[in-house]
Amino acid sequence: MVQEYLGYLQFERGLAENTISSYRRDLRQFTGYLERQGLSPERAGTADLRGFFASLEGLSGAPAPATLARKGSVLRSFYRFLCREGLADADPTVTVKLARRGQKLPTVLNPGEVKQLLSQPSGTTPGSLRDAAMLELLYGAGLRVSELVGLRLGDVDPEGGFVRCLGKGSKERVVPLGEPAVSAVGRYLKRGRPFLGRVIKSDNLFLNRFGRGMSRQSVHRMFTHYARQAGLRKKVSPHTLRHSFATHLLSGGADLRSVQEMLGHADVATTQIYTHLSRQKLKEIYYRSHPRSRNPAAGREL
Repeated sequence: MVQEYLGYLQFERGLAENTISSYRRDLRQFTGYLERQGLSPERAGTADLRGFFASLEGLSGAPAPATLARKGSVLRSFYRFLCREGLADADPTVTVKLARRGQKLPTVLNPGEVKQLLSQPSGTTPGSLRDAAMLELLYGAGLRVSELVGLRLGDVDPEGGFVRCLGKGSKERVVPLGEPAVSAVGRYLKRGRPFLGRVIKSDNLFLNRFGRGMSRQSVHRMFTHYARQAGLRKKVSPHTLRHSFATHLLSGGADLRSVQEMLGHADVATTQIYTHLSRQKLKEIYYRSHPRSRNPAAGREL
């Protein structure tokens, strides 16, 4: 049943392999619990689902609310599939109140912090030119790390000023690039990439020192190094630049639909979280600037 469901996600829904792997782990945990109770998924009832979640909360290092919400969402989708395919007679998730995913606002860098971070790769060594180009693309196009390391030669068009990438579910999108990103990639292609490795063994745009494609782990290590060097005190990751990209676009007047398109979100509701960040910034400006404003947190006139 699980294999049929995962096949449906892959071949009919077109979900990314990382997403399918996450679903597989959650469902293995659930079916493992059922097996210990002598049950199979189609025979599980409401009490069995409650027992499963109770067993998770009873573990040392219990899952965070967001993790429980994700598992609940996976099980709801799984049982809808089983009922639709006639593999189960009833959906036990209908009568169980599953945890809801809390809306946690992502960390965002302000433009000054972004500038400080992007200026860290210095010098003209092949590695520095590569790192500068990667950071510029992460922020300049709002790319995910998986999209960045998946870029091939020719995916960046310096003359046209855009980058073509494959997002989740292998969906292609084209994102405009500003002059800093175009210039950084141009310098890397001319004076960086040809000198990474004695023999170039990949058509990936970004290469490691052995001439092979960069891994996601390598990008994370690179980013952490420069974030520390820049003196950033926030808890950040390469994805923080994607969050900053979207927030700065909306703050600058971009419409939500365009930002959704550039981020590659299937649902505009996913993009709407950045409007909350923009409103929060407006409130901060208001409380700091208006002579008759009162900061609710401080309880005093500014």
